[in-house]
Formats: sequence, C-alpha cells, structure tokens
Amino acid sequence: MKKTLVIGSTVADVIVRVDHLPRTGEDLDIDAQSLSLGGCAYNVYHALELFGSPALLFSPVGTGIYGDFVFHSLAAADIRSAAPRVTEENGCCYCFVEPDGERTFVCRYGAEYLFRREWFDALPQQEIGGVYLCGLEVERSSGDLLIDYLEQHPEFDLYFAPGPRIGSIPAERLERLFRLRPLIHLNAGEALTVTGCSNLHRAVKSLCAATRGRVVVTLGARGVICAEGETITEVPGRPAKVQDTIGAGDSHIGAMIAGLARGLSFAQAASNANVFAAAVASNPGAILPREVFESLCFEF
Repeated sequence: MKKTLVIGSTVADVIVRVDHLPRTGEDLDIDAQSLSLGGCAYNVYHALELFGSPALLFSPVGTGIYGDFVFHSLAAADIRSAAPRVTEENGCCYCFVEPDGERTFVCRYGAEYLFRREWFDALPQQEIGGVYLCGLEVERSSGDLLIDYLEQHPEFDLYFAPGPRIGSIPAERLERLFRLRPLIHLNAGEALTVTGCSNLHRAVKSLCAATRGRVVVTLGARGVICAEGETITEVPGRPAKVQDTIGAGDSHIGAMIAGLARGLSFAQAASNANVFAAAVASNPGAILPREVFESLCFEF
C-alpha cells in the first residue's frame, strides 16, 4: 500500500475551557487549560496512524516555545516530518471550548505554513499514492507552490479539506485545485459558502460538477452526505457525548482516507469515519487514545 502525503500544519493547541466566550472588556475565569499537539495535518496523520494506513507527515516545524513543544512531542512519539525544522517561529492555536463542546479558534500563524520548493523535490514520489491538503495552507503565501506540486503529480489521489476559511482562499487557487478532481471534504456551512447556494443538496451537486470528483459534507450528529456524480447518499452519524469538537473534521477525513486506501466503498469509509469522529468528539482534544480507538467497531 502506498503512503498518503499529509501536507499542512502541526501546532500546539492551547485548549481553554470557558463558560462562554468573553465580551469586550469582560473579566472571565476559565474552567481549565491544557496544552496538546494538534494542527490539521497532525490530526489527520494521527488518524491514519491509528488505522494502520501508511502516511508521511509533511509539516514544517519552527522555533520558539511552541516550536520546541512540537519538535519534542513529535520526537517522543517517534514521528519525523518530511519537512525540515526551520528558523522561523512556530505558531499555535488557542482553542476556546464552551460547555456544549463547540470550539472557537484564535490562531497565530508561523513557520508551520511556510513551504519551500526544494522540499517537494526531495520527497519519495514513488512511495506516494495520495495527498491530503488543508485549505489553510492553500490560503497562505505558499499556496501556489503547493498547487504547483500537485499539478506535477496528477497521478496522486487528492483529498482536500478547505476548512472554515474557505471564503478567504483566492478563487483562482480553488479553480486550479478543482481541476485536479479532488475528494473535497467540508461541512454544510462551508459547502453553502463556497457555492453561494442556499440549499445544501444544490450546493453538493454544484461541487460535484465543479470538481468532477467526490464530495463529503459533514452534518455533525446527523452524519454525512456522500456524493459522486449523480449519486448522493446520506450516511447516518453515531451518537456522541460531546466533550469538544476540536479535530473532529480532521479525524473524519483521516478515517475516510484510511478506509478508501484499504479498498472500502465510499459509504463504508464514511460510516467508519462517523464512528471515529464521534469518538474523538467524545474525548477531550483532537487526539484519540489508542486504547479508546481499539474499543471501537469498524467495517473492514
């Protein structure tokens, strides 16, 4: 089985649990605070690793207190990024979690979004079968460089998660990515935003037409909509006692990639991803402990 190249950020998640988001000028006591390894790319890589799906993390690591935390945390887990460590300071993500589990991110971007052309030339191209790409990286200054690489390798299966800042991605970059026929993975709000549709099923059809690929729209506890061509299927969700939703979307697409790489049908991969994402949402933070993963039931 070939590897999935996981392109994107690895950061320190500073998770702050609050009764409510603060208003301007308000003094607010927090309920708890923790520090965890996170970032879209790392979360997807972690999901692939749990499923035993070969993957290559391609995530620059910088300096500073957060860069040191990321570097030493990866080393402790015996994970080596295919991108080198750089001198620029690493960023972090402040994750504010309210009692219902909903999260709000305030991010400081840094070295984790800075890619260089020569790093791509050094990748083991023959070992790669698929590529995961997050929209945050496409939005940043290295976005064109990332798309250049993908255009040079149309043989790779592309899995694209544009994320909540989809409206900030330059239109010409989205068009270039869509021409590569990706599996696009996004939530209902993001689907409506990028298509300009007011009806979700119209938005899904619009995305299928634009990408000529597969579309996955997550619906939270309701499950997902899977679309390929004219075929649209709803795969029901799994119950979860939500602790927080940090990394739930990343975990979902990571599980889908793992399932599709093993030859599962589109719907089977989505069903497994629903189980996995529900478990992630039921546990604090984005990283699911292995013992919890091993207690779950999947289709194979």
